[in-house]
Amino acid sequence: MKKLFSKTLITGSLTVAGKCLLFLIAFIFVVFISLSTVEAQNLEETLNNLSEAAGRSYVAPLVTGFGSNLNGGWFHRAPAPKIFGLDFELGIVAMGTFLSDEDRTFSTSGLFRFNRDQATILAAGVPELARADVINAIIQQDFEVGISGPTAIGAEDENVEIAFGGAFILGYNIPAEVIELTEVTGLMEDLDILPLAAPQASIGTLFGTQLTFRYLPGIEINEEIGEINYFGYGVQHNPEIWLGNLLPFNIAAGFFTQTLEIGEYVKATTTSFGINASKQLGPGFLNLTPYAGYMFESSNLEFTYDYNIDTPAGPSTQSIHFDMDGENKNRVTLGLSLKLGLFNINADYNTGKVNSVTAGLMMGF
Repeated sequence: MKKLFSKTLITGSLTVAGKCLLFLIAFIFVVFISLSTVEAQNLEETLNNLSEAAGRSYVAPLVTGFGSNLNGGWFHRAPAPKIFGLDFELGIVAMGTFLSDEDRTFSTSGLFRFNRDQATILAAGVPELARADVINAIIQQDFEVGISGPTAIGAEDENVEIAFGGAFILGYNIPAEVIELTEVTGLMEDLDILPLAAPQASIGTLFGTQLTFRYLPGIEINEEIGEINYFGYGVQHNPEIWLGNLLPFNIAAGFFTQTLEIGEYVKATTTSFGINASKQLGPGFLNLTPYAGYMFESSNLEFTYDYNIDTPAGPSTQSIHFDMDGENKNRVTLGLSLKLGLFNINADYNTGKVNSVTAGLMMGF
């Protein structure tokens, strides 16, 4: 009877703890998706007013930061060199990449097509009888211009500026002019760290191997943007299962990859691989585990959006598609993991081209 009561109590505790963790994961993702919805909507509306050259420079800081986040938080210990061991974890990881002040502005050159209002400003000195024809000529062609201003993480009270160098159109000299894009400002001025969160589950150990998964079912943002779809997986393998316990700590080779899609608007693909090591200090239910890793990584973000343009026949759109690679190519990870009964809490710092932090809360069964 006593054993039955103890078993029931433990099972009940597991159930309550599991429900609490699932509620926490759900709550964090409701908040995260809500914030992401607003930012995604704002970013899409902003890009609608930018040509490809301007759009690339505008989102560049987000590409590296987002890629760095996705490649973080995959491990907090190396699997043990066991032939078979039941080790299941479910929880959430949070990642944050530090943003640089240097990335808050950009200056580049490229092709840009002016809309009717902007063309009207450029053609202000043309005689009135010819002005309409000159305006129509301007809005039908791309011009090589200078483009500068805040990036997506820049100041919200500054506009992107287009420096027009002048041109000779339909026999009229159109002088140089700087046009402010009043619709395009920074979106995340006060953001010093780019955040991200992901649900994560790991299962092992089979011949020193552990599998890790990240997954989000299709979540509708809105009719205009579409759904968020997210799936990633990784594997760690401890070679000591074949070589014997040669080292006083666990070591593993790891490979991780994932894809995140936001409607047909953004697609992010990342991959990382390398080695990590850890050393458990203390018994299984209460221990500290320092861990470290060195990973090679890559990230690529694809953007697809409609660029709003004017034509003599009226407003129209031009489909823009481009992809960019993140600047982070490798990272060194140093972290500490704390096991408290059913729960595992970890945090680490990552250094590379950009620096980042990750933290995780897992429940083990």
